Amino acid sequence: MKNKPYLLEALEKGIVNLSELSRQIQNELKTNNITAIKAALRRFSEDLRKRRQKREEKVLQLLKKSRITVYDGKSVVITDKQVETKNGMKVNLTSKFVHLLEKNNLAEITDALKIHENCTMIIIHSPEELETTPGVVAFLTTLLAEQNINIIEFISCWTDTIMVVEKKDNLRTYEILSGIVG
Repeated sequence: MKNKPYLLEALEKGIVNLSELSRQIQNELKTNNITAIKAALRRFSEDLRKRRQKREEKVLQLLKKSRITVYDGKSVVITDKQVETKNGMKVNLTSKFVHLLEKNNLAEITDALKIHENCTMIIIHSPEELETTPGVVAFLTTLLAEQNINIIEFISCWTDTIMVVEKKDNLRTYEILSGIVG
């Protein structure tokens, strides 16, 4: 079950039919004791809920100590070879390079594989405890995905969490994140 995150989430939220899941597990385990399986699932889901709640509390406490910076007019450029640019950030992914540039610096790159123009880069600056707090990335990405916001690029680097979204989503993204950050 640990390799089925959707099932773990359903158990955490208490939205799974324990009787039906017990029957399915009963077939997999080739056992007849469905009552024991259901009781174990009930205890397991309660434990999952408690752990999730503690994890979310830690994540929210950390994000409350963080701050947001927003940079508009950014472009994401993906190339298959290294390109020197005057400004911006570059991530080396061995066979690909991701560049975060000002939109007016696009002329520096002539052979891009993919370009996302006029985006917004949002950086969440967190305390150093970010490195040892599990679930922050999952929390942020799920929060935005549930609002149908696509993250074009995502970089987590020490105490900075960098997300690039389309310009049309920048205000909504900021509103959502600023509701929990800082």
